[in-house]
Amino acid sequence: MGKDVRDQIRNSKTLLGPFPEFKVEKSPASPMNLFLEWFQVALDHHVHEPHAMTLSTVDADGRPDARVLSLKDTDEESWYFATGTGSEKGRQLDGNPAVCLSFYWSEVGRQIRIRGQAVKMNEEFNARDFLKRGKMARAIALTGNQSKLIDSQSAFEGELNRQLSNLEKDSAIIAKDWTVYRVQASEVEFWQADEERLHIRLKYFLQNGQWVKKRLAP
Repeated sequence: MGKDVRDQIRNSKTLLGPFPEFKVEKSPASPMNLFLEWFQVALDHHVHEPHAMTLSTVDADGRPDARVLSLKDTDEESWYFATGTGSEKGRQLDGNPAVCLSFYWSEVGRQIRIRGQAVKMNEEFNARDFLKRGKMARAIALTGNQSKLIDSQSAFEGELNRQLSNLEKDSAIIAKDWTVYRVQASEVEFWQADEERLHIRLKYFLQNGQWVKKRLAP
């Protein structure tokens, strides 16, 4: 079994197109505008969960960490995600707000990498976001146990049921540590795959408050 899987890993084919055309010369001045254009292409090609992204952070010892979560929203210059400040990623963000967001859409052979700083939103903004979540998701957040070790599954389930009961009585309960973060980008790279490996890479750099874009080697 192990050898068969390893053989499949070694022999796996990658970047099998055809892929959408990327005309760099027609790319917009703003990376957000290009992000939204590419996101629409992902939707048009029925990419599964195109809002799923990898959030990379650094812990107190300088070790990188990463996990997949959902893009909550965008505006003219920022990308949004949410988590509890007591979670592992929340604690890492408190120590070092530098982050990288990564999107990979294999159906269209595209990657996007966004590097910047994660900034906390205010309590009112966080509360509105929390109340939009499903009941189970809110109950889990209210247990305050995200990323923590579970000594007893039955104890965890008991606390979860208690929070579900509390929400039945008062649906407006807010998890105090629930926080939305706005990522202010300093660099955004767009990567378009090519079957012959002549990948197209376009990188936006923020310089003196203005976006500058440059081609990168494949």
